[in-house]
Amino acid sequence: MQIFSVGGAIRDALLRQPVKDKDWVVVGATPADMTALGYQTVGKDFPVFLHPQSREEYALARTERKTAPGYKGFVVHASPDVTLEDDLARRDLTINAMALPEAHSGLLDPASTSNSHQTLEDVFSAHGIDPYHGWQDLKNKTLRHVTTAFREDPVRILRLARFAARFPEFKIAPETLQLMQDMVQAGEVEHLVPERVWQELAKGLMTQKPSRMFDVLKACGALQVLLPEVNALWGVPQRAEHHPEIDTGVHLMMVLDMSAQLNASLPVRVACLMHDLGKGTTPQSEWPRHIAHEQRSAKLLKQVCERLRVPVECKELADVVAREHGNIHRSHDLNAAALMRLLERCDAIRKPDRWPEILLACECDARGRLGFEDSAYAPKSRLLKALEAALSVTTADIAAEAQKQGLTGPAVGEKIHQARVEAIAHLWV
Repeated sequence: MQIFSVGGAIRDALLRQPVKDKDWVVVGATPADMTALGYQTVGKDFPVFLHPQSREEYALARTERKTAPGYKGFVVHASPDVTLEDDLARRDLTINAMALPEAHSGLLDPASTSNSHQTLEDVFSAHGIDPYHGWQDLKNKTLRHVTTAFREDPVRILRLARFAARFPEFKIAPETLQLMQDMVQAGEVEHLVPERVWQELAKGLMTQKPSRMFDVLKACGALQVLLPEVNALWGVPQRAEHHPEIDTGVHLMMVLDMSAQLNASLPVRVACLMHDLGKGTTPQSEWPRHIAHEQRSAKLLKQVCERLRVPVECKELADVVAREHGNIHRSHDLNAAALMRLLERCDAIRKPDRWPEILLACECDARGRLGFEDSAYAPKSRLLKALEAALSVTTADIAAEAQKQGLTGPAVGEKIHQARVEAIAHLWV
């Protein structure tokens, strides 16, 4: 029985990045051997076990055989005769197909500061297992598939796109991009389940350069299959006086990268991704009709969120931003009554903690343009103050006074609404 550290831990350690998770492969063992040593079984589709002390995952070395379309169409074979090289061959990228014996894996511990990066390189040179030259690809900053078995799992297209966004300086090997294009043409991507698509997209959105993920998906044709609403934005002109970059797809990528630059949360990044979907189906003659475009964006957004089963928190924030980002951008023209109506449409009174997130998504949209990357977003301060003023109104006192006057129901609500309008108006008296 032999144990090896594999995959991301070695990759990240060699890149001098923090090692967050460790994956282990066990060669020459059976499930009975593992349980006898105190490991707890957790794998449903193949033998995976939790270490009795560290609770890290240990998987038996395995091979896979394609039996049906999609990412679940596999038969897994795990037995003591499966070698480490057999196991590494089924992995997606060469930089994720390296291994190090357990005896030398202490150097991967993120808490260890006594060993230098050079020491790890020396140890890997002497003891590492790298049959597919992952270390060389790591040095050359290349994303390359391990074997043609890559084509058997369409999730790997999403994973590669996500790695491209995480490591934007890495290039994709031409033969790997061609393989991805062939997979799309063969219809493999159409068999992906929504939950897995969303899982990979969400991870990619949270990288340092999320636009790279969409560039890769677009280059191989997968974006048209998975997110045709987003794919349709390329080639659609923007209003040139506001968007020097002209192309709506280019603008969207700049907005996404701005959301990463501003360390936005996942809901904000989802809102950035979906804020302009309506432009992909809006004729040029309808550009001035902002309400129609924003309503169409909200409708398409709802379809995408339902199809991919996007979490409610992300969907609701994105919906508000899609409907109201134009009004928020132009809020300097709104008087106190109009500002109050904007707050109500955005549900900011009931969910005040979400208001800064909405404004951040709008800021990403405004700054996601050539020449505006370092510009301050003027509406933010005014709109934050407007909400603060509206919330400063003591609704209980107004309700009590209204009841003394014999007012009930909507009449009380109107009194509160008017008091909030007056509080906002006082900000700029």
